[in-house]
Amino acid sequence: MQFKKFENVNEFYNATYDLLMDYEAQNIIPLGNIIIGNEGKDKTDWRDPTNWFMATVSNETGIQITAIMTPPHNLAIYATNNIIDSAAIDCLIDGIAGHPIPGVIAEKALANFFAKAYTIRKGMTFKVSMDQRIYELTKVNQAIPQIGSLRLLEERDMYFFPFWAEGFYAAAAYGCTTMQIPTDAEKYRYHITEKNVYVLEDKGMPVSIAGFSRAMQTVIGIGRVFTPPYFRGKGYASSCVAQVSQIALDKGYTKCVLYTDLANPTSNSIYQKIGYNPICDSLMLKFM
Repeated sequence: MQFKKFENVNEFYNATYDLLMDYEAQNIIPLGNIIIGNEGKDKTDWRDPTNWFMATVSNETGIQITAIMTPPHNLAIYATNNIIDSAAIDCLIDGIAGHPIPGVIAEKALANFFAKAYTIRKGMTFKVSMDQRIYELTKVNQAIPQIGSLRLLEERDMYFFPFWAEGFYAAAAYGCTTMQIPTDAEKYRYHITEKNVYVLEDKGMPVSIAGFSRAMQTVIGIGRVFTPPYFRGKGYASSCVAQVSQIALDKGYTKCVLYTDLANPTSNSIYQKIGYNPICDSLMLKFM
């Protein structure tokens, strides 16, 4: 096995893009990252590849493991064709020595295999931050009621959007258990510029949000789905996600992809009613 660390994101993109595209929907996170890095247009926050960790493990037949970490986020890994090679995992662990790894995100079997091998080697333990399921949609169920009106996020939404965005992360992303109280709206204005977040209004009142996360050739991610507790149970989230998904399909994407927390049966049920079908399970694990 041969470990190769990449310092240049363009070289990493060229080496791994086609491989990751074989499982485009499953690999939406690493694909989205390397596309951002390769384009070099957006270097805000974690998107600057200067501090990224990028590596592959190969044998005589080609790349067996692809790994990318965009601090402060977890190491995202993919086993080619979802075939786990223990020698390749050992080689990757050897190669990342000296790099602080907060956790891993990967297809469920691979995440468990890597975490066990890594923590044994390091004398650490790990825990599940989120037990996830990846869904994809090719057609929106037209029976979902269209409630209210949908529009892009605007400057006037900065009085509530930072709090809703942090509420989303606290409730559903990265294993957060507490909410950060925003003191400055500047970093949230990024989504206005990118035009990737939509607000659902009912009778002029913002009630739910959803947006696009990563755009591939034919697949786009749906994320940042959040409805404040006092607006839940009224069909707002279903309508918002259905409408945003339809906008994506109308733009020419053939599939929408989203991650769900398996600990939340309500959201999983909602997405399936909209037309999302499961493609695989994923684990986000934290090292301790």
